[in-house]
Amino acid sequence: MAVILGVLVAAGFGTGDFLGGRASRDAPAVGVLFVAQVTALALALIAAVAVSGHPDARSLAFGAVAGVFNAIGLTALYRGLATGRMGVVAPVTAVIAAVLPVGWGLATGERPATVVLIGVVVAIAAGAVVGHEPNFPDEAPTADARTALWLAVGAGTAFGISFVCLSETRSGSGFWPILTERIAATLVIGAAVVVTTRRLHGSVLPRGHPRPLAVAAGVLDLGSTLLLLLAVRRGLLSVVAPLAALAPAGTVVWAWTLLKEPVTRVQLVGLAASLVGLGLIAAG
Repeated sequence: MAVILGVLVAAGFGTGDFLGGRASRDAPAVGVLFVAQVTALALALIAAVAVSGHPDARSLAFGAVAGVFNAIGLTALYRGLATGRMGVVAPVTAVIAAVLPVGWGLATGERPATVVLIGVVVAIAAGAVVGHEPNFPDEAPTADARTALWLAVGAGTAFGISFVCLSETRSGSGFWPILTERIAATLVIGAAVVVTTRRLHGSVLPRGHPRPLAVAAGVLDLGSTLLLLLAVRRGLLSVVAPLAALAPAGTVVWAWTLLKEPVTRVQLVGLAASLVGLGLIAAG
């Protein structure tokens, strides 16, 4: 069950990242992110109330900390996706976001089967291969590309910490930690919106077609986060995190299909390897 949930998490995050990144190309990333988070917050409240749970202070606190790092990660990711190639930024982010929880899980006593560990390594390596920067003769590294890469590194680190925090919440707390996560994230991003609005002397909230993209990104982000919480509660963090790291496959496919971003054979090999890694994890 945890493997299935992990795959759904990857698909949801991958598609949501694409929509958020696409909206951020036509509107300020912080504004897009704020609309997405407000949408996710409303849905998180509904989910917390609808699902029975007994929240404890520890779980709510971990949820809030996860929300702060999630906000930092999303801000960096959306800016990176808007600045550089989606087919590079998303995989780099996901690989780093997977390595940290895997390390945490193993350090705290998780011991997956050998075949699963092999699948974990293959899945993480596949994400790195998918993120290989295409070397086209008519293109040279730009300042924007380097900035996008550093944003991806920062986003991955923040997401990895957020995953670990969510895994530390207690099962009996239901979805209430997700609510505190979204409250914290919305407050952080809301503060960034206020600062940015004052600096630009105008609204940064998306209008026109970026707005529904931002709303859709929020829906997918919240849905994927709920599934992620269920997955880490049903399985090992060191197994679930690499499955979530396959999210770039969705982002890359959408970018190749709709935005016509160039693709290399190396990146196609990476996508194939991700399927191998998934199969090995599932087999364990």
